Amino acid sequence: MYAIVRAGGRQEKVTEGDVLTVDRLKEEVGATVTFPAVLVVDGDKVVTSPAELAKYEVTAEVLGAVKGPKINIMHYRSKTGYKRRMGHRQPYTRVKVTGIKSGK
Repeated sequence: MYAIVRAGGRQEKVTEGDVLTVDRLKEEVGATVTFPAVLVVDGDKVVTSPAELAKYEVTAEVLGAVKGPKINIMHYRSKTGYKRRMGHRQPYTRVKVTGIKSGK
């Protein structure tokens, strides 16, 4: 069984036990978060209707905060002596999927 969930502006394919990185969440380490399901596949059964998807719940546990790779930005204009170097590291949150349940 797997599900496609909306997490941090993107859609991720998850199964139970997966560890994924999503955009930063405000929850503390050890907290439980739920993600809205977009599609659920259980064997041969594929659930896509919003009424049926409302019954499914994808829960995950927050493992901690991580940072993405460093991105170097260089601004340069020729013949003027202007150059500027900047960097950026995007903050992310690592979560572990604990369950995909249909029980409402």
